[in-house]
Amino acid sequence: MSEVTNRNIRFLLSDMDGTLLLPDHSLSQRTIDAVRALREAGILFSLATGRPPKAMLQQIEALGVDVPTAAFNGGTIVNPDGSLLIAHYLPATAALTALSLFADLPDVEVWVFSGGDWLVKDAHGPMVPREQHGLGYPPVVVDSYEPYLERIDKIVATSENTELLVELEARLLPKVEGQAQVSRSQPVYLDVTAMQANKGDALKTLAAYLGVGLTQTAAIGDGGNDPAMFQVAGLSIAMGQAEEAVRRQADVVTAANSEDGVAQAIERYILP
Repeated sequence: MSEVTNRNIRFLLSDMDGTLLLPDHSLSQRTIDAVRALREAGILFSLATGRPPKAMLQQIEALGVDVPTAAFNGGTIVNPDGSLLIAHYLPATAALTALSLFADLPDVEVWVFSGGDWLVKDAHGPMVPREQHGLGYPPVVVDSYEPYLERIDKIVATSENTELLVELEARLLPKVEGQAQVSRSQPVYLDVTAMQANKGDALKTLAAYLGVGLTQTAAIGDGGNDPAMFQVAGLSIAMGQAEEAVRRQADVVTAANSEDGVAQAIERYILP
């Protein structure tokens, strides 16, 4: 354990939902204080999430994040004020493949994120209230996703039937190999994004922008889209409630998000 705690970490990249945020999507005071202590120690802090940029602004302000952040699993890199630095869109062919596979499945809702908007065909879907609570804004109802094919940031298949999402992930991956990333950001969310939209590439981009070597970076997360940054970070930390497949890819495991696991990890592994 001393090898972990003695690393000279200069930059921490954190997932949001299931990691930084409590189960009700709020920030605990202990987490806010821990991030403040990081910044006071001269350690940089940023966010990498499947969320769209405008669903990060409240947390950016609350935490005092003053460096670029990664939205859409790294597909979009934005400044703290929300202005765009980099955007990678899902190829139209991959988008059509995913939408075709997900279409008309009774247990699955399909959402598209494009141009800052959350697009749905049914505003009354059972998963919509959960997402609206997390994002902080409502969806835009559309009749078709076809007009948005050239500028899709992310497609989400969501369902309480987590076994079905695992099956859909396995079926979609070979169909879009080399064209798109497919991962479950949470057990109930299956995300489809551009190939460049992964948190590993986001960590590399942000570290280079900030002038920090990868060996001096740390990454913390809980979802199936987080091991991509675990593989490149100098120190990788999994949340206690993460699936075993995620936990075993991290260097260390902290407490669950319901127990301020991020704050505990900062205090134990990162702060001098």
